Amino acid sequence: MPRRALLSSALLLALPMLAHGQTAERPEVAAAAERLQAQVVEWRRDFHQHPELSNREERTSAEVAKRLRAMGLKPKTGIAHHGVVAIIEGGKPGPKIALRADMDALPVTEQTGLPFASKATSTYRGQQVGVMHACGHDAHTATLLGVAEALVAMRKELPGQVMLIFQPAEEGAPPPEEGGAALMLKEGVFADFKPEAVFGLHVFSSVQAGKIAVRGGPLMAASDRFGIKVIGRQTHGSAPWNGVDPIVATADLIGTAQTIVSRRTNLSQQPAVVTFGAINGGIRYNIIPDEVEMVGTIRTFDEGMRQQIFADLRNVAEHTTAAHGATAVTEIYEDEGNPATVNNPELTARMLPSLQAVVGKDNVYEPPLQMGAEDFSLFAEEVPGMFFFVGSTSEGIDPAKAPANHSPKFLLDEKALDVGLRALLQVSLDYLHGAPAQG
Repeated sequence: MPRRALLSSALLLALPMLAHGQTAERPEVAAAAERLQAQVVEWRRDFHQHPELSNREERTSAEVAKRLRAMGLKPKTGIAHHGVVAIIEGGKPGPKIALRADMDALPVTEQTGLPFASKATSTYRGQQVGVMHACGHDAHTATLLGVAEALVAMRKELPGQVMLIFQPAEEGAPPPEEGGAALMLKEGVFADFKPEAVFGLHVFSSVQAGKIAVRGGPLMAASDRFGIKVIGRQTHGSAPWNGVDPIVATADLIGTAQTIVSRRTNLSQQPAVVTFGAINGGIRYNIIPDEVEMVGTIRTFDEGMRQQIFADLRNVAEHTTAAHGATAVTEIYEDEGNPATVNNPELTARMLPSLQAVVGKDNVYEPPLQMGAEDFSLFAEEVPGMFFFVGSTSEGIDPAKAPANHSPKFLLDEKALDVGLRALLQVSLDYLHGAPAQG
């Protein structure tokens, strides 16, 4: 049965009341969005002008905590370095849920030309870099603050409890530091408050503003980092026979490694990617160096396929370099990787009408599998989770051609802030009240 049909069937099982009425946006959601729209835009622009790299989100976390205190909440700070967590206590008994937003920026020099563009700089892996919210985490942080303010305003009538998670280092802590969702969980973020469900969103350039993309089951890939050192023997460039050329061995290794996905992996089951992202070897035009170092990423959806690719990469590295008289040392940093982001099918089916209520049924669709990764996946391994994409590319611009997330020209249509606020608030209220509103 096609995935859409399965999703629809699951939805009918989870919410039989939908047969008797069309899901509607809650009036309190519409009112809150209208009241908070300008404030959320202001917050987002402030965060955008003051981006901070992973595990360096000092100002951002301080601003978040200050604003939460102004709402009457008692945030806990310093979780996983700069994480902030707060609990909204509803006035009535009900479920527990968690809402997550990430706060960190990227080592990217902004090229948008916006009046509030970032001019921030920092040091990343020993290099001076520009810093930019090129992935939209500024929008996520501002959106969750808006949802928090809306929920606090109605908490006397609110059933249950809501955990707000402002997470640092989603883009990955700089080695050898720990960070992100993994460290928040390690430090016990769910130890005393175990939610029934966790929700998150991501603004996405490949989705048109005004639309939402979501799918049950696998959504985003697992991500693993690898490093390979090819060791040869230095010699003068005029006499390569007197040494072992690690550059030629590396070139052969990279070419052969492309067959891991194209010839050794059953892509009819799930997609996979092996990418070499950086190569460093040699310092002078006429010297063959002793060694070359490479780093890259592996993206998968299936654990068996993931482990097989690890084994294949080690095998290719060892034997291809040996054919040149060189040796290879391969490191795959499994402990640092993120698992695939998998939306709980039942939860996604249940909350699909909530998303449709905000932007209309025709503006919510199932996207293809995404090879990008998200450490929201770690929260979703602990409790049922749903993660969805909010369109960020303005109408009139083809999302397929728009600057992608992580681009120095990534441009957010601020309509995404309104849609994100409405969607996350509607999902929260519908879950806490037990079912989507009926119109």
